[in-house]
Amino acid sequence: MIKLKGIYKREKLKGEFRLVRHWLKGIIAAAFVLILAACGSEEASKDGMDLVEDGKFTYAASGEFKPFSFTNDDGSMSGFDIEVAEAVAKELGLEPVQNKFKFGGIVEGVKSGRFDAAVASHTITEERLQAVNFSTPYYYSGPQIYVRPDSSVETLEDLEGMEIAVSKGSTYTANAEEVTDNIQFYDSDVVALEALSKGKHDAVITDFITGKEAIGAGMKIEGKELIGRSEQAIAVAKDNEELLEKVNEALKTLRENGTLTEISKKYIGEDITVDPEKE
Repeated sequence: MIKLKGIYKREKLKGEFRLVRHWLKGIIAAAFVLILAACGSEEASKDGMDLVEDGKFTYAASGEFKPFSFTNDDGSMSGFDIEVAEAVAKELGLEPVQNKFKFGGIVEGVKSGRFDAAVASHTITEERLQAVNFSTPYYYSGPQIYVRPDSSVETLEDLEGMEIAVSKGSTYTANAEEVTDNIQFYDSDVVALEALSKGKHDAVITDFITGKEAIGAGMKIEGKELIGRSEQAIAVAKDNEELLEKVNEALKTLRENGTLTEISKKYIGEDITVDPEKE
């Protein structure tokens, strides 16, 4: 009887030991999971990019600014800006997600967190810098006056008091305001140029490359005075400094390996990605 009791005690102790061992294994496994999670959080924190959607680079462009962004038959966008955005996303290790949006509302969309960035030919201005941060420039351009072939206008001063058309939200409004209060607005520079070629307005002020593209497409317009130089950059929300830093690193790589030049020559026919003052 005593022998049976001893055996019973030993078996009971073995059972309790197995339970303790199983319990310890559970604790160790849970601790391991927590350590992995902490490492993951640390890695995410190190990356620091605050994205609209994890693993994706959500950017906006107008799709109405050929050759920088234009809309295909299937609704997707192509163009210089679009390929730059896709190249940046690739460097970031993210999937590019394009969003077509009216140009005048894109900066606000970035500011509010609707988009991670705007790759939409935004000129860096003091006013826009109040709302968003900008990357280093990814191309250089400037505004130009466009008129019909029968116009006598040559310079901005010649447009004193005349009717000038510009795109909504563009920096060209400030150029027009220097000489007139009679300004008409369009959602797209291309549409404004089409209206000009059909007899509306006295002039359009837009990016010289967009005007050059319109002339190449057969619009009956002519380019006149170049009235400035501008730097175009990617817009990122003010509080997303890590994303801005990584975008700048990506642009540096794309500039050094010739990708920006290649994209520029594909859509523009020349390299507009080099600062003309440093050439």
